[in-house]
Amino acid sequence: MPSDLPSPGRIRPRRTRTTPAMRRLVAQTHLDPAQLVLPLFVREGLTEPRPISSMPGVVQHSRESLRRAVTEAATAGLGGVMLFGIPEHRDATGTQATHPDGILNVALADTVTEVGEALVIQADLCLDEFTDHGHCGVLTPSGAVDNDATLVRYADMALAQARAGAHLVGLSGMMDGQVGVVRDALDGAGYLDVAVLAYAAKYASAFYGPFREAVESTLVGDRRTYQMDPANRREAIREVAIDIAEGADIIMVKPALAYLDVLADVAATSTVPVAAYQVSGEYAMIEAAAANGWIDRRRAVMESVLSIRRAGADHVLTYWAVELAGWLDEEIA
Repeated sequence: MPSDLPSPGRIRPRRTRTTPAMRRLVAQTHLDPAQLVLPLFVREGLTEPRPISSMPGVVQHSRESLRRAVTEAATAGLGGVMLFGIPEHRDATGTQATHPDGILNVALADTVTEVGEALVIQADLCLDEFTDHGHCGVLTPSGAVDNDATLVRYADMALAQARAGAHLVGLSGMMDGQVGVVRDALDGAGYLDVAVLAYAAKYASAFYGPFREAVESTLVGDRRTYQMDPANRREAIREVAIDIAEGADIIMVKPALAYLDVLADVAATSTVPVAAYQVSGEYAMIEAAAANGWIDRRRAVMESVLSIRRAGADHVLTYWAVELAGWLDEEIA
């Protein structure tokens, strides 16, 4: 061995991996309950929770069980909850999304009453759960999604959610101009402190399958004309820049695990906080593999969420949020 090279004994990276305490000391990425947001489904007309078969452990909540769930989330120290509403009746323009007594709006009010400001109370702002055709917007006579007509409905939804008490509205429809229109509507009505989360890089993904069951989606076809093409990486930076320029307070990459490269790109360039959504298909795959004994469930869950944080997410929407928070508390203890 040439004399000018260090001896093997001097270069030994394993020294910083020897004990749990040493690994904690040098860890570059950490998880904290405050970095986790729990998505929750509430269905009109339920008197008790209804299990979602493709998402073991996740349910459609009744209004009463939702109150218990958000209290549990607050007690666990989570950063927030994201509410999705499933109405009993749907129509072409999703009128229940803006009705004061619509399920999502009353659920928001219930949540505010239950936990106040202990959590960031977030609402999904999209029409897909409320339309009889299942698309995220209003349709033209030919069946295409009408971008600008949809923006009018989004502005009305934002105001309804703000009146119900939402701290943050999550624009997930991927309509061009949605952030600017919603921000103007909120500001014009005096809701200056209601934040806007833009699903800026939301891909037309196969990993949303179990979510479709969770919200009883009526969609026929796909959303590829408005959600992003999974083949495209640079486009995400463009979408993010537009949404930030229009006033987004936080931006989102969705899904998370199959798009860690996109998430890293966005995190490296964004001037606002970055969220990532660990979606239903990602959840279902890990649960199915664990149920078959193929992987260690707890380790896989922890590793998957840690990888999303490592790629640059400031906070993560995950269906494991409460359980994960409990594990993190155990590690600290």
